[in-house]
Amino acid sequence: MAMSMWKTLKYAFTNHCETRENHEDEELRSHYYKATNRAVIDAVKELLSSLPGAELVSVSEERGEICAQTRRGKKLFIVATVISVRPFETAVDFSATTETKLLPFDFGHSRAVILDLYRKLDARLPYIGSGLNS
Repeated sequence: MAMSMWKTLKYAFTNHCETRENHEDEELRSHYYKATNRAVIDAVKELLSSLPGAELVSVSEERGEICAQTRRGKKLFIVATVISVRPFETAVDFSATTETKLLPFDFGHSRAVILDLYRKLDARLPYIGSGLNS
């Protein structure tokens, strides 16, 4: 119970959240999809473009990096990294930073956005697991 409370406070008092392979928070571990790099990049571009008030600000398909910014509601800067691990096994990581006006934290908004992006991506692509190579 104490760990759950600590995690809630930790994510509430920051304006940034990112995923990685061996994240201590299982919900924030890299997601893997049974799909080609191209299919995953296309799905991520479409997903980020569909966010309210979002625009893609940078796409580097060679590096597998897609950057988007939202200008409506809470302003966000999101970086998605798409990495082909093997043929038909592609990993996705997200980094989200909320632009805050007065306080240097977003009460968990950036974490919630990442979890929602993963939920939507998991519905679009064949999800095969999280943190598979940790």
